[in-house]
Amino acid sequence: MNFDLSDDQLALRAGARELLDGLASTMQVRAVVEAGGGFDAQLWKAMVEQGWAGIELPEAAGGLGLGAVEVAVLLEEVGRHAAPAPFQSTVLALGVLSSSGRADEVERLLSGEATGGVAWSARPDAVRAEGDGADWQLSGRPDPTPYAPSAGVAVVAAETPDGSGLFAVDLDEIGPPAREPAMDQTRELGWLHLDRAPAARIGDAEAVDALLDRGAAYASAEMLGGAGQAMDMAVEYAKERVQFDRPIGSFQAIKHRCADMLVDVEGMRSSAYWAAWCIGAGDADASLAASTAKVWCSDASRRVMASALQVHGGIGFTWEHDLHLFLKRAQLDQLTFGDASFHRARLAALLRPRVEAGESVI
Repeated sequence: MNFDLSDDQLALRAGARELLDGLASTMQVRAVVEAGGGFDAQLWKAMVEQGWAGIELPEAAGGLGLGAVEVAVLLEEVGRHAAPAPFQSTVLALGVLSSSGRADEVERLLSGEATGGVAWSARPDAVRAEGDGADWQLSGRPDPTPYAPSAGVAVVAAETPDGSGLFAVDLDEIGPPAREPAMDQTRELGWLHLDRAPAARIGDAEAVDALLDRGAAYASAEMLGGAGQAMDMAVEYAKERVQFDRPIGSFQAIKHRCADMLVDVEGMRSSAYWAAWCIGAGDADASLAASTAKVWCSDASRRVMASALQVHGGIGFTWEHDLHLFLKRAQLDQLTFGDASFHRARLAALLRPRVEAGESVI
């Protein structure tokens, strides 16, 4: 069995890398950061024109008709470049809005007229709006939401009297939140302060779990790209930096660091793409795969970034070096859609019925 990417997927990766090399170099990312953060409108426009936003949607709905593995391919490149663009959040929002028949909002996101945000944790309360049984109102403050200050529509997980559910909130109607200072300056972040905000229910508890699976898998793919780039930077630096008349890469301690980074990155690749494949194929183990990927990629990303920092030594700690762009971005990804501890607990809950039934967990 061939576990490598197909020729079409490899071509997609090559095209994505070419686009991002041209529009999301570290110099261009730094320009966005130094201008106050947010996202690069020119970069996002180019992504939209190439159909990135609708990559998962069927062609009949205006998309490219591809799947979750292709999204992971693009997200790996987004992470590799620390690209300041709301690709992940918009793709996640589009998937939910399309399946719930929100045609107007789907069109706005596909055309680039608006971007999407996703608030999954620290869920607000949802109550029926007075006077109209079809509408809802949300009150509360989810955790900081990436790209919320620029988003036109937000998909929000909230608690309802009959459990949890997904809701669409028109941020143009209630006003976008202010941009908050954050360690990761390659992406803007904002608190959604919801005070009886009008919302439309677009999914039940099962849809919340499905969004969690996709969000965890996609965050893992982006962490993979960032970790791969940090490893490559460390290896190149180890070849060039000379101490005692020898490249530091010739020292055993540095060799071990670099070898450990490679093991971690390849483990991230296996788990992230397994999760993406399970989601795209509708496999019964999709939730297991997504949580496994989030656990491994969160922990491995932290180790890779720490090792890359150690290999670079003092220069890696400075603002002038590009490594910090990836290190800080990874720290947000490690928390997005649940951290490693959350997903370990989720895995235990998912596997417990199998153990109690005497079934294999592998």
